[in-house]
Order: sequence, then structure tokens, then C-alpha cells
Amino acid sequence: MARDVRQVVAGLLTGSMLIMLCNMVKRDHFDPIYVIAGAVVVAKYLGATLVLPEIRGTKTEHKRQFGDIYDIKRFMTSLDGTVQVVKDPPMEASKVNITNIKVPFMVTKDFTASKIQPIFKAKGNLMLSIDLSSSTIAKAKEMIKKENVKMDPNACLAIFDSLELQQELNQLVSSMIGTLRSLSYKTNGQFVAVDLKVESLGNLCKGNVIKTKDCFDAKEIGEFLKKIGYQRHTTIYLTQSGWHRSLDDFRKIFPNTFTKDAIIPAYEKAKYQLTKSSEFEKVIDFQICTQADVFVPTISNLFYTNVVAKRIASGKTEVLDPTQKASASSAADAAVDYVSPYISKKSHWAYSCFC
Repeated sequence: MARDVRQVVAGLLTGSMLIMLCNMVKRDHFDPIYVIAGAVVVAKYLGATLVLPEIRGTKTEHKRQFGDIYDIKRFMTSLDGTVQVVKDPPMEASKVNITNIKVPFMVTKDFTASKIQPIFKAKGNLMLSIDLSSSTIAKAKEMIKKENVKMDPNACLAIFDSLELQQELNQLVSSMIGTLRSLSYKTNGQFVAVDLKVESLGNLCKGNVIKTKDCFDAKEIGEFLKKIGYQRHTTIYLTQSGWHRSLDDFRKIFPNTFTKDAIIPAYEKAKYQLTKSSEFEKVIDFQICTQADVFVPTISNLFYTNVVAKRIASGKTEVLDPTQKASASSAADAAVDYVSPYISKKSHWAYSCFC
């Protein structure tokens, strides 16, 4: 059976070489954090060399070199002494027979030792794959919701110490955040980032005759923010690509609402081809949401989990989840009633990296 390249992240183990190709899944706002972390874990316990990943999008032409997005020097030096990293695979890698092997979403030392290492020794040349199919992602979501989930320390190193944006992209994100802060003069430069994508919310709510607490439209998110105390002049950043008419009601509540298209310089938009490639959009959204003063997720997905991980690492724990409420009998609604359980219960796996 042919494999869907949108659902698989592949890597090659040849001799002592590990090559990882990272894939971003558009429909789940996925970024390569777990994939790169998994590659580092496997390479560490196999004693293999890690070749810089290639980042693939949902379409064949959406392919980026690792250095297009991340700082290569930072990645290599931060892993020095843990995993050997090289920029390119050896020429002979293209000439060998390769055996495919799949690994779980959060690969562990025990799994590597019992399942991967014997095959690695016997075959010598392995293609390492991390399945990102819908069913696997659903299982992953349930796994990371559980309390006391602990991340492998080598994965922690990869996630929090090795992945930094390359200089030009980092400057662009900093400029966009600076613009948002300058537009927030009535709130001392503070702004709120809301992960709100019309298509994603529409798919979640589709077919729900009676809406559940997990299903909101843009207007309801606006009303939620107003209810918990945010003033009309609050600056809001939405992860929506471009403007959609369904956001008009949200803007009536918060006129100072912007998407990336409104705050990115035109020449930068053309340079990063934001209208043609979603990979840079996701990187920009991720960075702005991790650095905003407050983050509000509207869907429980891996983007939410990953943003919170980075916010925990930086001490920005202001995360408000509209689906939560601390006390059903609370007489008044306040922001404190909706603190994400990742924060209030310290149930996020990121806390295991900093204990």
C-alpha cells in the first residue's frame, strides 16, 4: 500500500547515520517539534549521527531546508556532546537498500533498545518513519492530556534548547510582534493571541445541532473575551490567514484585531510566499502565540499543546481556555476561571523538563 507523504515523517538509518525528514500537517496546525525530538532520542540511544532534517509541507512543492526556518549553528552546537549532527547525508546513502521501520509518537529509550536497535544492527540501513495519520494524532492528543506524562530528557533538550529561528525569520517575527505592541498603546504594549482559524472551527462545529462547550464560532470567542474582562481597545492577534467575513462580528467587539496579513511588510510577505506556502505562516503563528502576553486556544490540538510548552519554558503561563471553568457555581466570570488545566494542574509534559 502506498503511503501518503502528508502523513509520514521519514528518516534513514544507514550504517551509523540517521536522516530525518520533517512534515508539517496542515489540517492540524502541526509543527515539527515532536518529530525532531523523536529523531534526537533515537539517534542518541542508537549512537547514530543525525542529518539535518528537511521540512515538508502538505504539497510536494512545499519543501524547505532546515536552515530556511531554523538556526543550523544553534541546532548543531546545542546537541554537541549528545548527538552528532551533520548537514548532509553521505553520498553512499542513496545507493543502499533500505528497510522501513515505524516508531511511536513519543519514542522512548526502551522502545529504541528493544524494537529499533536489533533491526539496526541486523540490517544496517533503516528508514525511520513517524506516522502522523489522523488516528495516530488523535491517540497522541489523548496521551499528552494525561497528567504526569514525562518527556525523555534528550527530547527536552531538542525542544527547548536547539530549535531557534534563523536570523532573518526571527527578525521578521520580532518586527511583527513589535508592531502589535505599538498598536497596543492603551494596554501598555500588551496583546492577546487567539488561535482562531475559521475553517478549523467550522469543521469542528459542523453537524452539531446542539453546540458543545468545545465548539465556538468567532463571535462567541469575542463574547467570551469580553465576558472575562477584556476591554474594547484590547489588541488581538488571530492566526487566521487573511480576513474572513465571519470575523466581522469579532472585530465589532474588538476593533483592534489583526491577522498576519495586516502586520507583515509587503516585501516580506512576497519573500516568504505566504500566499503560496503554509509552512512560514505556521512558524509565524507559533512564535507570536508563544510570545503574546496572553494565549487563547479555540481548539484542543497539538498546536495548543506545543505553544503552551514554549510558554511554560519562558514563564508566560497566561493561557485561557474557553472550554474550562474552575467552578460551575462561580457567581461571576473572570479570566482566572478559565486558566488552562495544563497550567492550573501543571499537567503539561513540559513541566517534567524543568523539575
